[in-house]
Amino acid sequence: MNPSTAQARVLVDELVRNTVSHVVVCPGSRNAPLSMALYDAAEAGRLAMHVRVDERTAAFLALGIAARTGRPTAVVCTSGTAAANFHPAVLEADRAGVPLIVLTADRPAELRAAGANQVIEQDRLYGSAVRYFDELAVAEKRPGQNAYWRSQVCRAWNAAYGEWRSGPVHLNVPFREPLVPDSGRHDEPWCEPLDGRENGQRWTELPDFGAFPAFVVPSARCGLVIACDSGVRAASEWAAEHGWPIISETGAAGLSGDCAMTSGAWLLAVPEFVAAHKPEQVLCIGRPTVFRQVESLLADEDVEVLLVRPDTDWPAPAHNVRQVGQWFAEPTKPADPAWLERWQRADGAARRAVSEKLAEAPWPTGPGVAAELVDTLPPESLLVIGSSNPTRDVALSACSARPDIVVHRNRGVAGIDGMVSTALGAATAHRGPSYALLGDLTFLHDINGLLSCSGEDLPDLTIVVLNDDGGGIFSLLEQGADEHSRSFERVFGTPHGSDIAALCAGYRVAHTRAHTRTELREALRPRRGLRVVEVVVDRSSRRELHAGLYEAVGEAVAAALRS
Repeated sequence: MNPSTAQARVLVDELVRNTVSHVVVCPGSRNAPLSMALYDAAEAGRLAMHVRVDERTAAFLALGIAARTGRPTAVVCTSGTAAANFHPAVLEADRAGVPLIVLTADRPAELRAAGANQVIEQDRLYGSAVRYFDELAVAEKRPGQNAYWRSQVCRAWNAAYGEWRSGPVHLNVPFREPLVPDSGRHDEPWCEPLDGRENGQRWTELPDFGAFPAFVVPSARCGLVIACDSGVRAASEWAAEHGWPIISETGAAGLSGDCAMTSGAWLLAVPEFVAAHKPEQVLCIGRPTVFRQVESLLADEDVEVLLVRPDTDWPAPAHNVRQVGQWFAEPTKPADPAWLERWQRADGAARRAVSEKLAEAPWPTGPGVAAELVDTLPPESLLVIGSSNPTRDVALSACSARPDIVVHRNRGVAGIDGMVSTALGAATAHRGPSYALLGDLTFLHDINGLLSCSGEDLPDLTIVVLNDDGGGIFSLLEQGADEHSRSFERVFGTPHGSDIAALCAGYRVAHTRAHTRTELREALRPRRGLRVVEVVVDRSSRRELHAGLYEAVGEAVAAALRS
């Protein structure tokens, strides 16, 4: 057995022993030893192997799987720009705390020094975005290699998953030729046993650092819970038990109970309401990234902030964080019932105002489509939400609570990169119907995510594309004001005129266009396979619609509090 083959087989075996059950592989020559070892492991039923020809989509596919399973997923590529194309997903995994094990093949040092083909500097390629980096020594046929290889896999797994916060790790693996297994007559035995520990155990047993979490202890009578992504269901149950109102960046999706304020993003945008209902403490789960009104509340020096599961960028604009922990404990004081009742009254008024305003607006609008989608999804559905307008539309559509929906968003760095692939990855790991709501630019940016290899089983996933022919999000920002109208379309609106139906046909993916609410609801019925549902929206009225919604909510909340 040649050294490259031996090393690859041991690395793959130890990955499986470390509970890695999904691996995404990109074709290449230098990573051939790993690809062939992974193929053998997949054929033996030891792991699920997914093959993608585009490294950027491959990495986001792995990220989606890891985010949904909560377990490390590996992604493998050859050397050169292939490894560089993993970088966007590595950055997202870093900021979102998603456990990725990145395996990049490389040339050995003597070939790099000789100016070999397809060589870049892969040492610490992803900088500080990874929890751990190691370049394995080039495999040699001598005793002691098996233990070294297995130990390094365990180190990487521990850094990706077992420490305070999950995230990506990077193993750079230089391979010398030959890169494929020896033919039968030349396949000599290895110089030492290549077996792992008995009974399938990992080489180094590691503690489960999440088994004994550090708790934050709320102590206010008038508090507010802000839930971002992970832990929304558990936070809803805690809020309901202790009488704290809870709002979510995903609106109604995932929230439950009488304490759920599905119009919370609207309420925090009403200055008069916030002034009269400023919480003593905010229990913040994750990192809010969408709404400026949430940032303003967290920046208030009179509000104590308790952070649960924060990432490296603490959501603390005023640097006034009181406690940081992995979970939340029992509060030390009972909540004020009148506090919750006032929030409930305001939430009901805001929800009705939004519903009435959207019913009056011409169909379709972004918030209107989001409301129909959240309301129509079957129980236990997965909903992957794109950045920019979709994440805001879902949060602002003010639907009734849907605790039976699981939500995923790439909000680590809040980019539009890789969302099609992320949705496919998350759907692969989800047991139940899967949906995604993406803007047209987000969809086009990762349209190669629709490309799968022959024989690859794709999950059942419906991608709803809100097509407003460009960057509609910018119409809500400062650059969308009338005084900037001359430059807006050229550098912000960026109309593209793409034929999404034709593009889907090129990838052999089913496509339909929904013109009415009824057609959209019909298109959302669970079906097998991957399909795209396109809804064409006129973005020219989005700024006016949002202004009208804010005005209607403000008037409704004020009236409700006077009564």
